[in-house]
Amino acid sequence: MRRIVGALLLVAGLTGSSATAIAAPAAPVELIAGQDWTRFAGAEVTGQGVRISALDRWIVGTDGKRFQPNPPVNLLGPRLEVSGDFQLDAGISATGGKSAYLQLYGAPPIIYDEWRQEPPSVRLGLVGGQLEVAVWDGKANKAKEVRKFGSGVGGEVAITLRRTGSTLAFAVGGRQVGTVAERGVFGGGQLWFGADAQTGGGWTLRSLSATGAVRVRKAPDWKQGTVADSLRGRAQKLARPIGVGAALAIAPLVADDRYRAIAGEQFDLITPENDMKPQFLQPTRGVFAFAEADALVDFARANGIKVHAHTLVWFEALPTWMRSAPDKRAVLLEHIRAVATHFAGRVTEWDVVNEPINQDNPDGLEHNLWYQAMGADYIAEAFRAARAADPDAVLYLNEYGAEADGGRWNALHALVKKLRQAGVPIDGVGLQSHEYDAADRVPAETFRKKVRALAALGLKVRVSEMDVSTADQAVQAKQFGERIAVCRQEPNCTGFTSWGFTDRYGSTADANRYPPLPGNALPWTTGLQPKRAYTALLNGLTP
Repeated sequence: MRRIVGALLLVAGLTGSSATAIAAPAAPVELIAGQDWTRFAGAEVTGQGVRISALDRWIVGTDGKRFQPNPPVNLLGPRLEVSGDFQLDAGISATGGKSAYLQLYGAPPIIYDEWRQEPPSVRLGLVGGQLEVAVWDGKANKAKEVRKFGSGVGGEVAITLRRTGSTLAFAVGGRQVGTVAERGVFGGGQLWFGADAQTGGGWTLRSLSATGAVRVRKAPDWKQGTVADSLRGRAQKLARPIGVGAALAIAPLVADDRYRAIAGEQFDLITPENDMKPQFLQPTRGVFAFAEADALVDFARANGIKVHAHTLVWFEALPTWMRSAPDKRAVLLEHIRAVATHFAGRVTEWDVVNEPINQDNPDGLEHNLWYQAMGADYIAEAFRAARAADPDAVLYLNEYGAEADGGRWNALHALVKKLRQAGVPIDGVGLQSHEYDAADRVPAETFRKKVRALAALGLKVRVSEMDVSTADQAVQAKQFGERIAVCRQEPNCTGFTSWGFTDRYGSTADANRYPPLPGNALPWTTGLQPKRAYTALLNGLTP
């Protein structure tokens, strides 16, 4: 691969007596050759460098509208520790007139269900023949500052970023074109690489190197240690072992050592919190971004953890193209086949259909976009397609608010009974068990009756997304402990999963603010210390 170092390549249109030369320092640290760019969504390693394709990936709000861009970060590739002044040199090949972006993050973005928290970062873009520099300060979704420098920037481009104190200076072809305030982007001592391309375009990162006060760090070892007494240890010692787990997010799994250690030592069943939802996996029709979900699966397999995959069919977390496609039946079945086939043999279970119930409708179903296109049959068709794509996976329907007596439970029971009678390959039901306030709290015996009613239909049951929002740790511990004890006692209850495990990254956080206001719903604190709920879970796994 041909290397392009900052001061060696000149770009037309950036000449003149006012430009300041930046000399390329010696002994650069190579960041492409010998490094891992193969697990980076939207990227392909070629003989010419790393080819970046447009994913057009967005966070979509519950109203179905694009809410926030979600460009990828090379979480499992090289990152830098920075402790002072440094220089970064990038050789970029951008042709065809489409914009190209290289983004440098001070920390990985965190996804809270359908919200992306933007950390401090600086994005270098080739836009309209100029170098566009955008700086995020970690206090809002949008960039704090956007500046454009130079002219005639295109084709084969060498870009230099130099950090000196609190200033970032930029050069193109060895000539300084402008500066901006750093705004604390690298104040945490880290630099992570991300990249994106304008829709319809693509570009190649031909070279990337760093000099100065930097040290390369690679992705962490997925294999974690064990502890003598853990949730997974107790669950596996039961006469009838059950899975005990949590929903996980990929960014903290890579970046937070303590989060990763707890996940590996405590759980033998995980659910990808967001990374298998359609807006993340298939942002553009026929364009799949499996990197983050594959990483979660790889972590699980390295630690002997089963994966409950979530979710193939839902009416939220959809890319906008899916909502507007005229051939929705084809879209639904194509997505199921492609995704379930990709993960076949590597995941144990699937949430095939998520949240289909609306007890206020006469047929008890949510009249979502899939229902409008296919009628109630979309549910049966989804299960049949999933079974065909992954015959060995255990297939679940996942629903919220059905643990209590009332209309939601009645509608759910009627639906799954009908599916079973029709020979639809549904194996089980996930009861989410979100308890956001006192009215959501369900007594243990009420929950037990639901588990037994589903057993009478020949269905497995799992507690799929439990969290208990309260500042009263005794109440929280009681709810967690009772729920897992029922699951341990009832033969058809196969597993217990909380929706996250630490309030540091919990989905009940107020994430539409900076910094997020953590919730108080999970068994570990924001400081990753176990609460009384953790002890209650341990006790609930003791016969």
